[in-house]
Amino acid sequence: MEKLSAKVQSADWKNEKHAPVIECPDKVKADEFFDVKVSLGKAVAHPNTTEHHIRWIMLYFQPEGEKFTCHVSTFEFAAHGESTKGANEGPVYTNHQAVSSMKTTAPGTLLALSYCNIHGLWESAKEIALA
Repeated sequence: MEKLSAKVQSADWKNEKHAPVIECPDKVKADEFFDVKVSLGKAVAHPNTTEHHIRWIMLYFQPEGEKFTCHVSTFEFAAHGESTKGANEGPVYTNHQAVSSMKTTAPGTLLALSYCNIHGLWESAKEIALA
């Protein structure tokens, strides 16, 4: 039986438009809020059309030395130009980027998972240290 983890792809976001980009400080103060921006297409633009788009991005945090991963945020992007007039004729498009504010008392790894309606699941990671 094939596992979902076998379907998750990863690559350097500088070369792959599907890999999520995680932007935040490398070091944060313990128990103080900081912003985390997650997006796609920073270096290589990703389409945002009815036919080809990013549906969602999820953000997780894996505290160093802990067994379980913490779910931080889920961002859904639901408007891609759909319309009763036809594909890409609608007045609204969402952009596949979002900001979440979080705090942690432990160093660890931020993990982003995104879903492209054509190319599937993609992941990226960023280490976070405590200042």
